[in-house]
Order: sequence, then C-alpha cells, then structure tokens
Amino acid sequence: MSGEAPEWKKTTLSLERPYKDDSGARIPVLLDITPEGEQIVEPIENPTTLLGDNLRRIFLERGVDFFERQDQLPIGDGLVPPPRESSPVSEDGEHTADNTRLTMSPDQLFKMRMEITPQLFIALGEMTQARDLLCFLLSSTTPNRPSPVPSLPPTSLTASIVSKPPAISSVDAFNAQLTIGGKDEALRKAADVFKQAASRLERSRLHRETYWVDALKTRKANWSLVPAPLPVWAPSGKGADRTSKDFLISFGLEESPKHFRRKAVAHLSTHETETSMLMFPHRQSARLRISLAITDSTGITHTAHNSDEFPENPSLETSLTGAQREIVDEEIFAVLIREASSLPTSSARVAERIIIIDVDHGTELRFEMVDINANLRETSCGPKTLSATCDLIHATLQALLLSMHADDKSKRVSAPGLERPPTVADTQQSSELLQPVIDLLQYQQFCVRIKAELDKMVSALAHAGVPCTLRFHPVGETGQSLQRRLTGENVKRVGGEALLRIDESQTLRLTFLSPSSLIAHLPQATLPITSIPQLSQLLSDEVEKCLLTKLCESGSQYSERFGGTWFVDMVSGKTIGRWEGCIVNFSVSFADDFAICSSAYRIGRGNENQMHVDTYSPHQATSLISWQLGILEKILAVS
Repeated sequence: MSGEAPEWKKTTLSLERPYKDDSGARIPVLLDITPEGEQIVEPIENPTTLLGDNLRRIFLERGVDFFERQDQLPIGDGLVPPPRESSPVSEDGEHTADNTRLTMSPDQLFKMRMEITPQLFIALGEMTQARDLLCFLLSSTTPNRPSPVPSLPPTSLTASIVSKPPAISSVDAFNAQLTIGGKDEALRKAADVFKQAASRLERSRLHRETYWVDALKTRKANWSLVPAPLPVWAPSGKGADRTSKDFLISFGLEESPKHFRRKAVAHLSTHETETSMLMFPHRQSARLRISLAITDSTGITHTAHNSDEFPENPSLETSLTGAQREIVDEEIFAVLIREASSLPTSSARVAERIIIIDVDHGTELRFEMVDINANLRETSCGPKTLSATCDLIHATLQALLLSMHADDKSKRVSAPGLERPPTVADTQQSSELLQPVIDLLQYQQFCVRIKAELDKMVSALAHAGVPCTLRFHPVGETGQSLQRRLTGENVKRVGGEALLRIDESQTLRLTFLSPSSLIAHLPQATLPITSIPQLSQLLSDEVEKCLLTKLCESGSQYSERFGGTWFVDMVSGKTIGRWEGCIVNFSVSFADDFAICSSAYRIGRGNENQMHVDTYSPHQATSLISWQLGILEKILAVS
C-alpha cells in the first residue's frame, strides 16, 4: 500500500450548525416547498412585538389582578407544595427511613394525572410570561410604541436597572483558554473516534475480500466444499435468516469411515483476531512415525525413521495438505492396530499410540503417533538407505489404504443395497495393510542372507582363480507391475532370481518369492530350499561338481602329449587321471566361508596304496588350475 492516505480520510467535518452563507448573509430556515417550486421560509419575528402579544394574552385571559392573586395563595394549596420532612440519618450517613415505594393502581395513576396536568400547564404559562416580562423591562433601547394592553397603575409594578460589574481580564483569559482547550480536546476525541471507525471498516473490507479470494482458491484447487451445519440455536425454518458464510472444507478421503470424515473438516477464519487463515476444529496435530531397527552381522543396531517436510510459512494449499496427511495417518494407524493382533508370521506389541512388531531376527518395526512440533522435526540419525526404506513403507501404506477404499467402493457399487461400513473395525477387508509390508521386510532380509551366501561363494571362486559372475535381482518385476501387485486383486507377493555362472560353462539358477520361498533350478530337477544350511550344502555340491569338471578338462589338455585319460568319479567325488605307470586323483573340499581346498593323491606302479602328494589351501597365492599343473609336472618328473 502507498504512503498517502485515501481521499475520504482527508474529509473534515464541522461540528457547528451553519447559520450564515459564504457572503455573511443569514441562512433562512426552510419550512416547505410548494408544488410550483416556491420556498416557504420561517418569518423573522420581532422579540418586542412577541413579548407584547404574550403580555396582552395574560391580562385578557387571567385578568389584571392575576399576580396579586398568586401572592395570596395559601401554603397548603395544590400549587404550592408543603415542605418535605427530612428523614433521620444514621451515624454512617445513610437514611434509616423506610423508602419503600407503594404501588399505584391504574385508576389512581389516571386520577393523579388529571389533577397535576392542568396545574403544570398553568405553571408553564406563568414562567413563560414572567420571562418575557423581564426581557421587556430590561430592554432600554427598544423604541416606544403604543401598546394595545391597558396601562397599569404606577404603583403596581416598578423596575430597577442593575449593571454587572466588569470582569477581571486575567480571569476572562483563563476562562477563554479553558473553553478553547475543552473544545480542542473534544474535537480531537471525535476525530480519533472517526479514525478508529474508518480503520476498522477498512480492515473488515479487506478481510471480507480475502475470505472470498481464499474460498475461490480452495475450490480451484479441487478441495471439496460442503454445506456447514447450522448452530444449535439457529432457526431452521423456511424463512429463517441464514448467513452466506455457511460452507466447510472437507479434506478427508471419500471412502473413509464416518468418524474420520467428520474430523476432516476445516473452515476459513471469519474474525480479524484469528492468526491463521484456516481453522481446524478437530485437528490433533499428530503424524505417523515409522521406525526401523536392524542389527547387522557384527551386532551393531542401526535405527532410522521416516522423514517429512514442514514449511515455516504454510500457505492455504500446504495447510490443507498437511491436515489431510494427518487424518490419513490416523486412519492407517487405526487399521494397523486392528491387524496387528492377527499376524501369522510375526509377533506384535500394541499400545494406545505405539505398535512394535518383531519382523525378523534382528529386525524391529515400530509405528508411533507422535506430535508434529515435538518429535517429527527431528532428523533421522540412521543410514540414508534405512530412512528411505521407512519412507517407502509410509508410501506403501498409503497406497494400500487407497486400494482398500477402492475395493470397498467397488463392492458398494456392485451391490446397491449395501451401505458404507461405519467404522474401521468391521468385517475383514480384502486389502490388508500390515501383512504386505511385513512380507516385504521379511523378503528383504531373506534376500540379504541369500546374497551373503552367494557373495561368499563368488569370493572363494575368485580367490581360487575360477572365473564366475553373479547376477542378483531381488525384485524381478518393473515398478508398474510391482504397484499392480501391491494394489491389485492378485496375490501381493514379490519375486526375484539369482544366476551364478561358473567358468562361463556351468550355471546355477535360484528363484525366490516373498516372504521366504527359495527354489533351485538344477539340470536334473527343481528343488525347494527351506533353510540357509540347505542352501549352503547345495552351493557346495554344485560348485564341487563344476570344479572337478574343470580339473578334469585341465588335466586332459595337459596329458594329451603322452596319452593320458581323465574322468570324474561322482560317487567318490574325485577327478582321476591315468597314464602309463601312474594314477592321479584330485578331490575338492570347502572350509569356512566356502574357502576352496584341494588334495592330490598318486598311485604308482606295483603300489596299491595311494600316496598324498600336496594340498591346495586358500592361503596360497596361485590359482587352483596352476596348482594342479604344477603337481602334474612334479609327478611326471619323478616318474
């Protein structure tokens, strides 16, 4: 706004009625205007003539001895009231007489009125005539005119002129200053009153304009405006007066239960003293905080929770969005409390505002309703990936809640006679919230354990000099298909696969499904795996076969020049090489963390007992194939 005041604030008002125009002439008093346009003004009366007429009426109507008769009236007459007796006064200054007023009947009151009214009129006429008579006697400059009233005897009435003593100049100046100061103070107070009223009107006008501008912004942003219920004391008839500001803003979900939709209402502020532009009568200012605590293999516990942004100066849109998230979190927490008591794969501890679930060994999931200003503004101190997982869980719960509402709506639309469920704790819903999240967390930890076992095997093969590649996909679907799985009507399960390729020839394929299903696809069969030790044994057996086959191929290439024969004995788990005068076999074993070990034995001519030649350990710097070729060269040199 500019610094200049509006034009209407510069308007000055005179508090004195104008009686002269700009040229100094007297402004006549207008009494009437005729149909022809002629103005009828009040005639100018001569005070001397008016006083003479009034005196003449006194003597004509009451007689020339009217004043003498008034002096002879007794004290007890109706016109002269008797003196009042003073009531006794107590020591503390209060009257002790009985001041109780007697109640008069309408007849007595009418009788008293008929008696007093004529006397009052007589007294009014006497006072008026006495005032005019005094004015006539004191006017010395009035020209003498013949009076129609008969002359009085010279001894009946006499008059004397008394001159007023001159006033002191200092007292007159002080009185003038008092008068001017009082008028100036009164004008200033009147000006302040007008200024405050004008400012109040201006603020009210701006607030009304802001009110309807905010209402239009809210409607343009597709927020629902619903009629507001009338107050309890308001009339509800057909001709009742209703205010125009009778709408509420509904920000709840369409298919939410009734008590949540009743709480999800707001209205624009209608008073200037309210600091916020939106008023939420049922807002609890509580949000859902999801915390995840995971203990790793070293025994260290990592904890993180979801994050949320809170603008410092929220606008109309952000305020409604924040309130909507709060009511959605309350509904989600109500559904979680209902479902936490019947979890098939985990245990839960439920309180009024907190739910603690032991998802897996070393994994704890916590749902808590916390105050916005106190707790949610704290930043998460855990790993970013764990905090991102909590944010993903929060978003997944919202998507599952919308899926639940969509299922309820489809059922209600398909069956017209079916009403909306009144509360959350009704019949079991088709789309659950808590079990899919727990399945995903269990599946995540399951994939972490499988990946750890496969990484150990890959590391052991790489240390042994055997080329291998691992392709691990815990989630085999795309984002859209995963979203359809979570929110669709099909089974809400997620799957993936792992492919281990050894020496670019042998392949081991594993597929897994949430929460903890694992299947190994072998060339001979398809085996379900139910535990980590079973998976370790399967990896050991398959990798042992691959290593024995590789040792057989390497030995065959080395002994081609002297006609050696190599084969793999699956029963004994050895690779056997034979040429003239010598038999060599190699076996493979595994130490901790799938560390590869190998032993070489030789059977010479004429000796049926095998002789240990050397052992390969993971501490050696050479590869397994290089170690085998060195053993073969040593055996050939000896033989």
